[in-house]
Amino acid sequence: MDFSLFYFANDSTEKEKDRYELLLEGARFADRNGFSAVWTPERHFHPFGGLYPNPSVTAAAVAAVTERVGVRAGSVVAPLHHPLRIAEEWSVVDNLSNGRVGLSFASGWHATDFAFYPENYENRRQLLLERVEQVRALWRGEKLSVTDGVGTTQQLGVFPPPVQPELPVWVTSAGGVETFRNAGRLGAGLLTHLLGQDLDDLALKIAEYRKAVMEQGRSDGWTGHVALMVHTFLGDDEDTIRAAVRGPLSGYLRSSLGLLLGSQLDGRRIDASRLAPEDVDFIVNRSFDRYYDGGGLLGTPEKVRDTVNRFREIGVDEVACLIDFGLPTHSVLTGLTHLNRLRMLSAQDDGAR
Repeated sequence: MDFSLFYFANDSTEKEKDRYELLLEGARFADRNGFSAVWTPERHFHPFGGLYPNPSVTAAAVAAVTERVGVRAGSVVAPLHHPLRIAEEWSVVDNLSNGRVGLSFASGWHATDFAFYPENYENRRQLLLERVEQVRALWRGEKLSVTDGVGTTQQLGVFPPPVQPELPVWVTSAGGVETFRNAGRLGAGLLTHLLGQDLDDLALKIAEYRKAVMEQGRSDGWTGHVALMVHTFLGDDEDTIRAAVRGPLSGYLRSSLGLLLGSQLDGRRIDASRLAPEDVDFIVNRSFDRYYDGGGLLGTPEKVRDTVNRFREIGVDEVACLIDFGLPTHSVLTGLTHLNRLRMLSAQDDGAR
């Protein structure tokens, strides 16, 4: 089981300076202690996640302060960008990091984000699949046929050339099983989370993903890679951790209510904007209890060790630990030592299998 750090940013306006301290210091910790990667997202036009409007920019900063850890996008919202631009930016980061880049691609779901390309919103899922293949081809040195400013067809490629001959790729899914299958058909990894899906559901979807990978008839024996994003904060005392995370995690869940519902609850589609305040409180409180008890890495390393083993059993290859959901920076950085202890306990469990 691999462990990585995942950033999403609860409130980008909370601090007036040193807003990227947690990102950079966390990346340095991950680099020193054998974590597999640092993921940064793409978020637009809202304080929730607003520290991260362009993951290639934050990835470049991570590349500059690290030497070994993977530098990944979680995720590039593919329909918001021209494939040439995606390949160019990330080739720069691949050079800065000496070949440590990896990209997860997402279709996007916030209509407001598509202010960049409103015409792409309706077909965003199909565009995602096209963009993945286009960026991969450009990464290999192939050319893309485009029309320039005077209407002339041009064959354009990417400079500088990337370090890696092949781009490591994931596809991000909020839980739709067809996206899991599409990731497998593309021969890509899968990045997902537990907002709006439980572990039993996730196990079935991962099985569909693995099936789609195998149906491609790969000759190299690769069976896919599943990264699971989970909220993470660990310490020595269970009661102290529960009290510390209740407010920030509840606020995070409230901000993510659309994803939390998936927009589904008990088989019925739910419009989060129409819920009464007391209904929202009920859903958030219930979700907090579920996350704390088995949907996240929250508590002591010993308490969540079984959760990691459950992730492993259903086919998860990497736990992407979301650490920036509202706790003070100092507390989160201190808690990374406990996360590293969990990583070592998990390595023991891997060795015993």
